[in-house]
Amino acid sequence: MKAVILAGGKGTRGKPYTEFFPKAMTPINGRPLVDYIVKYLKSFSFVDEVIIVSDFNGLGGQIKNYYGNQKNITFVQDSQSGTGGDLLHIANNLKNESEFVLWFVDNLCAVDLNKMKEFFKEKKSSACIATRTKRKEETGFATVENGIIKKFKEKPVMELQLSECLGVYILGKEIIKKIKAKQKQKKINLSFDILQDLSKEGKISAFDIGENEWIDAESPMTLERNEKTVKKIIKQMGL
Repeated sequence: MKAVILAGGKGTRGKPYTEFFPKAMTPINGRPLVDYIVKYLKSFSFVDEVIIVSDFNGLGGQIKNYYGNQKNITFVQDSQSGTGGDLLHIANNLKNESEFVLWFVDNLCAVDLNKMKEFFKEKKSSACIATRTKRKEETGFATVENGIIKKFKEKPVMELQLSECLGVYILGKEIIKKIKAKQKQKKINLSFDILQDLSKEGKISAFDIGENEWIDAESPMTLERNEKTVKKIIKQMGL
């Protein structure tokens, strides 16, 4: 199976840092964010190739320079046509795959891809998305009765009413066919243009990551502010 890392995007949330390096190259303990994801993906025996999609003509060239000519890593220029458009752009790379992993580079999490793959097949779904129903908040909360605070809760773990979708997917080959049907669009958004319709047909499964930590690695500031969580995730990844 192949794993695709989407490492393009403008990195607007990471400015001013992303004016000098792409989000994928955000440093964590002396190594770039993308390298943790690449090594984690390669730790699964069923992943035989990692395809990195980015703007290699721009700042994304730093990613290519970092890896050089490493075996089983393929670099594809970003198509600038949306997340779905990027998958259409690499359709030839995926033509022999019945399913593939899709990982957005700003997601740092030790998702158990073995179990997620089993769940994907068990549900006979067209796509499986990693989700979570618990989230540790970054601010303090309080129990209030009649305008009076009775108790404080500092950065509690909250049970979410809705499942939060993370940027880790397993997609079946039929997803590419669905994208091809919309190829006349200038930009194709995977979630809104493709998966939204499939969800109405009950073809999208949700793999809950349970107690595993997840972080949106949007900028060096976010990673620094959540240093303990980042270290815990990296340990869970076995890296």
